[in-house]
Amino acid sequence: MSKQNATPWAEVGKSHPHESAVLHVSGSANYTDDIPETQGTLHAALGLSAQAHALVRNMDLDAVRQAQGVIAVFTARDFPGSNQCGPIIKDDPILADGVVEYVGQPLFAVVARSHELARRAARLAKVEYEPLPAVLHPRAAHEQQSYVLPPMSLARGNAQQALTDAPHRISGEWQVGGQEQFYLEGQIAYAIPKEAQGMYVACSTQHPSEMQHVVAHALAIPSHSVQVECRRMGGGFGGKESQSALWAGVAALCAFKLQRPVKLRADRDDDMLVTGKRHEFHYDYEVGYNAEGQILGVKVQMLSRAGFSADLSGPVATRAVCHLDNAYFLSDVDIRAMCCKTNTQSNTAFRGFGGPQGAILIEHIIDDIARHLGKDALDVRLLNFYGRNDGEGRNITHYGQKVVDNVIHELVAELEQSSDYRARRAAIAKYNATSPVLKKGLALTPHKFGIAFNVTHLNQAGALVHVYLDGSVLVNHGGTEMGQGLNTKVAQVVAHELGVPLSAVKVTATDTTKVANTSATAASTGTDLNGKAAQAAAHQIRERLATFAAATLGGIASEVSFFDGHISSGGDTVLFAELVQKAYLARVQLWSDGFYATPDLHWDGKSMTGNPFSYYAYGAAVSEVVIDTLTGEWKLLRADVLYDAGNSLNPAIDKGQVEGAFIQGMGWLTTEELVWNANGKLTTHAPSTYKIPAISDCPEDFRVSLFKNINVADSIHRSKAVGEPPLLLPFSVFFAIRDAIASVADHQRHPLLSAPATSEAILRAVNAIRD
Repeated sequence: MSKQNATPWAEVGKSHPHESAVLHVSGSANYTDDIPETQGTLHAALGLSAQAHALVRNMDLDAVRQAQGVIAVFTARDFPGSNQCGPIIKDDPILADGVVEYVGQPLFAVVARSHELARRAARLAKVEYEPLPAVLHPRAAHEQQSYVLPPMSLARGNAQQALTDAPHRISGEWQVGGQEQFYLEGQIAYAIPKEAQGMYVACSTQHPSEMQHVVAHALAIPSHSVQVECRRMGGGFGGKESQSALWAGVAALCAFKLQRPVKLRADRDDDMLVTGKRHEFHYDYEVGYNAEGQILGVKVQMLSRAGFSADLSGPVATRAVCHLDNAYFLSDVDIRAMCCKTNTQSNTAFRGFGGPQGAILIEHIIDDIARHLGKDALDVRLLNFYGRNDGEGRNITHYGQKVVDNVIHELVAELEQSSDYRARRAAIAKYNATSPVLKKGLALTPHKFGIAFNVTHLNQAGALVHVYLDGSVLVNHGGTEMGQGLNTKVAQVVAHELGVPLSAVKVTATDTTKVANTSATAASTGTDLNGKAAQAAAHQIRERLATFAAATLGGIASEVSFFDGHISSGGDTVLFAELVQKAYLARVQLWSDGFYATPDLHWDGKSMTGNPFSYYAYGAAVSEVVIDTLTGEWKLLRADVLYDAGNSLNPAIDKGQVEGAFIQGMGWLTTEELVWNANGKLTTHAPSTYKIPAISDCPEDFRVSLFKNINVADSIHRSKAVGEPPLLLPFSVFFAIRDAIASVADHQRHPLLSAPATSEAILRAVNAIRD
């Protein structure tokens, strides 16, 4: 048959629905807990420590073993191999052995005939502790020089001299809190023993390969005997990058010992008690600046709450150091970061991975500089932006990477105009002058976020693409789907490469037996890495089919076109499936593997310099809030967001990611507060005490747009990542709240407001600024 290819055909750049959208809304999308249970499946639960730091003198588990429905109880000594699940440093036991280091640390696992019976039995243990001194606050840990890793530092220029010479200086302490990932689907693993000491583990995880390694080491079996699979997660946000290992390891141990399938599903309270969160940061800073507000020198000490083990605290601190600049050129800096060891949950990855904690400090500093000088904070921000290739060196970061794709000037200018920032600033000042109780605030904040893993070797990915005789295409890659649309984008890339409709392409579950040695789906690299790998695999098939088409239809292989399920060559056009069938009969290979490694990355961890990022993603947001100065209540009235997604692969999904990140980041900075009591127990371990944003917290006027831009880096179709960077956009909400509080004192005093800016914190700040 023949078909005219009159218009350019593409499957990328279109707003396709999420590949599982119908399954999501109909309730038929399968998650780990939805897998039909194999005959004989048992259920496990964890027994948790009641002490923050103590020696375990005795564990009497007789009552647990004798409880109804209990099959077995396992402790650290039952592991055939290694009882460790630390992703970098092996300082994180799967089950505590002899000593506990936080309230909620798993001590043992009980296996019973049902989930409820296992949970009930786990509470019957009698544990004798010998209490040890517990360190519960990062500053206390710092005073004792108690760290999970050696302190790190980065210096450029002479910060102390710059501070000495500066006309103006400010200094202070500040802090931002942590954040619970609060994924909708909790931690879960389902382990099924296989023949020859094999183990299959279905796990809700962002890092199947890491789970494979943990299980193999724990059971003392080779990696080839362990299969880890993840079809999708009900959210991850970093909480399932490393910390799903404990759940996978325990489920696998129980299944291995009993030779029966075992499921370990975390109750929400247990999940929050056991797992780590976003790192809380405490800052000491000193900054010098001139009369215009230009920053001349910066000295910063950052103390993070690492928890009891290293986990991913090192890379998180590294990214925080590298993102202290946000969108601003800092000529002279002295930055020090300490990962403080506390007897609390071991904190881990969370969307932004230290970037937000680094960038928000410089925004706080600029906010104070502007107020001190009586300037609009936006004007101080504009003055300090990175330059372009102006020959003055104002486009080199403090860690030595050249900023070659700086569009922050144009992006902020566009948002300033489209949001009517200046007119609204004047209107709010007029409103506040006549409103003694309700006060409005406005802020515009930018961001520059580096895209790539801090650790260079992690920037690699693989994929498999199979073309079947009916023209349908099956894709498998190393990334994991957690609702962010990764599989949709990868399918679009493959469909585009082969010239078939998106409906012809299916992406299967992530599986360690298909693509080996994968990196975590994290650092906003999921589409960049796996999209490129899948494109490489599909391209090889396309080249083979093009050669075959030119040989059978006439024409030149390089000029064969693939479009809308058709292939055209030599003036003739056939269906894609038709040519595939002929190619099969001619013994043309119809499947291929693909691999991608991000080029031009390097990093010196000792000097903390190099080229750690492939490119930068930019964005900015304007937020308008109103606060009640009598109660501390507040509301976001309007948000205008402009985000640089490059040449977006799927604008609808990208906008959805920006919206979600904005609200999630707003929750971190306003409503989500983690509280530990004097005994080290996390008291905010359930939805009743820990408040994530709800639909009512979203602004009625929410304007999200994508900035028109083409990535200068050779990313997949010149797109940019949209996972983590937008979480920095709601900085504007926090500083709008701070602006509203400052108006109580006619902007003459700095509000004493840390994050999260809960209603109680806002009220305290209002009262303080009045005194």
